[in-house]
Amino acid sequence: MNSDVQIAGDPLAIPHLLPPVPAHPSTVSAFAGLARAIAADRDSWAPLVQYDATSRWYHRLRTGPGYEVWLLSWVPGQGSGAHDHGRSSGVLTVLQGALTERVGARGVPHPLRAGAQRVFAPGYVHDVVNDSLEPAVSLHIYFPGLTEMPLHPTQSAESATATLNGSAFGRQPHPSPTTTLNGSAFGRQPHPSPTTTLNGSAFG
Repeated sequence: MNSDVQIAGDPLAIPHLLPPVPAHPSTVSAFAGLARAIAADRDSWAPLVQYDATSRWYHRLRTGPGYEVWLLSWVPGQGSGAHDHGRSSGVLTVLQGALTERVGARGVPHPLRAGAQRVFAPGYVHDVVNDSLEPAVSLHIYFPGLTEMPLHPTQSAESATATLNGSAFGRQPHPSPTTTLNGSAFGRQPHPSPTTTLNGSAFG
C-alpha cells in the first residue's frame, strides 16, 4: 500500500506547499523572540550606544509594520518616571547592566539584569530606573508604535525627600503627560530619521 508521502509527495520537498514564513512578528511571543535575537546580535547594537549624563539617550533601531524597536542607555540615577504606554503593548529587554522596575502605585521594586524581559499590555504602569553604579542598555519594542506616555504619581515619588528641579535622585523632569514627539513619547527633540542617533523612552 502506498503511503501518504508516496501518494502526495513530501511537503518539505515542495516549497510552495509550506506555510509562508512571516517577515515580521505578529504575536507577543514573536516580539519577545525578536528582542532576544537582537540582544544576541551584539554587533548590531553595541557600536551604536552612547551615554548622555543629562538625559537618557535613545536610538530607533528598526521599524516594521505596526511596531518599532528602540535602543536606550541609562547612566546611574536616570529613570523614566511612572508611566504607561497609551494604546501600545511592548517588550522591555535589558541588554547590558541592570535596571530596577517599580510596578503600580506601590512601587514594589523588581531588579532586571542583563537578559531579563518584561512584557506588558496597554495600561501597564511602571517606573524604570538605573539605581546601580554602572551604565545600562535596554531594548524596547512597542506594538503599535509608541505615540504617548501618560505619567502617573507614585507612592515613592510622593514620599521622596531629596528632589532637584522636580527630579528625584538626578532624574530629569519629564514632559507633560500629553507631550508626544514625532510619533514617540521620549521627551526629547523630534527624531529626524530612524538612522539618526540623538541623545531618552518610554518603554522603560
